[in-house]
Amino acid sequence: MPYWADRARAASARELNSLRKDIAVLILLARSVLEDFVMRHINTTIYVILSSIIPTPLIPNYMKKFEVIFCVRGVSGPLLANLFLHYAFDEWMRRTYPQNPFARYADDVVVHCQTESEAGALRQAIAGRLAQCKLELHPEKTKLVYCKDDDRRGHYSTEKFDFLGFTFRARRSKNRWGKYFINFSPAVSDKAAKTMRRTMRSWRLHLRSDKALDDLSRMFNPVLYGWINYYGSYYKSALYPILRHLDRSLTRWAVRKFKKLRGHRRRATLWLGRIARQEPNLFAHWRLGVRPAAG
Repeated sequence: MPYWADRARAASARELNSLRKDIAVLILLARSVLEDFVMRHINTTIYVILSSIIPTPLIPNYMKKFEVIFCVRGVSGPLLANLFLHYAFDEWMRRTYPQNPFARYADDVVVHCQTESEAGALRQAIAGRLAQCKLELHPEKTKLVYCKDDDRRGHYSTEKFDFLGFTFRARRSKNRWGKYFINFSPAVSDKAAKTMRRTMRSWRLHLRSDKALDDLSRMFNPVLYGWINYYGSYYKSALYPILRHLDRSLTRWAVRKFKKLRGHRRRATLWLGRIARQEPNLFAHWRLGVRPAAG
């Protein structure tokens, strides 16, 4: 047998043994987690599916009596999926491609590569690895993205992507010396912004004329602080147009609540601006300087 063929066979055997160990650990963890889950939530209605989705030859003899169990409704479904991907993807990436940093949240993954050819080859390798585990890449969501900035000025079909509520793309930034440059950085995504506006509309502030302004701040400041702390971590100014939507809702509330402001939207805006100047800590976004005009 040629030397290279023998080496290939040995490498294949090592990969198969590694996969067997991963599957064995996964099944033991899944069984332990589910036993604990059922004991803690014995009175909860749980929908489960029992299936032997792992090929039998990959499972050691002492493990063949176990089955993979996952929950369709409940907290254990995502938990078991995360456990599966930890061994099916995370550990495999650390062993096989330690030079490529990656980030994974649930089933969303971002992997960093240096060149387009490296990214294409790694995409094929990941697809092969997932196929071994009876999984596949999403054909539409899986993309090769060019991270454009001042140092990378090429042009490609895909130059941005969304991850965890942020859109990563080329943006104008300012360094510590006040010089502007183009940087590939995250900011709140259009989808997340749309969701926040929809949530604000669901509050129906203009109909809460029975509430005082400080009542409204106590009711909705926790949500506003959460949005600002999360989405404001990067490129905070992208949040300002969304937060101004809340000021417009507060203006409508003032027009409806106070007789002297009825029919005078501009007057109500100036009134709200004066309140914001006098009490800048009343609403979370006012602390950022996002306030109505005070006149």
